[in-house]
Amino acid sequence: MRRREVVARCAMVAAGAVVLAGVATAASAEEQYGGEDIDVSVEIAEIDEPGVLALSVAGGAVQLTESGTTPTVRQFTGTLPTVTVTDTRTAEEIPDDAFWYVLGSATDFQGSAGQSPIPASLLGWVPALIDGGESGLVSEGDPVAGGLDAGGRGLVDVELLAMAASSEAIAGEGQWTATADLKLRTPASVEPGSYTSTLTLSLFE
Repeated sequence: MRRREVVARCAMVAAGAVVLAGVATAASAEEQYGGEDIDVSVEIAEIDEPGVLALSVAGGAVQLTESGTTPTVRQFTGTLPTVTVTDTRTAEEIPDDAFWYVLGSATDFQGSAGQSPIPASLLGWVPALIDGGESGLVSEGDPVAGGLDAGGRGLVDVELLAMAASSEAIAGEGQWTATADLKLRTPASVEPGSYTSTLTLSLFE
């Protein structure tokens, strides 16, 4: 089985507004003496090169915000940017029995002012498909709870975001998208300040 990793002033013063309004009024009073339509066309040739399997992410940052905090646990939530898997290969270019999958893992949250790190084990996610195609062969991974939840392990190790049961069977669908709800739960005693973690997404086949 082959495997590849693709690790994703506008200001207007009052005087200007008056000038623009005057132009619009003058234009509306003019008479039209003729016009022509122009067809715009493009010829897109078939790609001769072999197709590719690739991963892209719509944005490179997530800001978690506090929501659902209790007297004993502080909770911060956010949403993973849309993750897109693109496959332009034909069925003939895909190895037999191949299937792709996207994994994610996070580093500890490091404080910007020397605070004690927040372990990645306290960060969990709930994957969700946005567009899984028509075949039904693409699915999201299981939810992963953070360490303060019963049985939670967090995103310390690689966890499944989405996968295809068969790359060959879905050849021609082209693209699939997924996301995940992120949840960080920490003890109420966590030190205040800014923290940053790196969540790495990797595509394999």
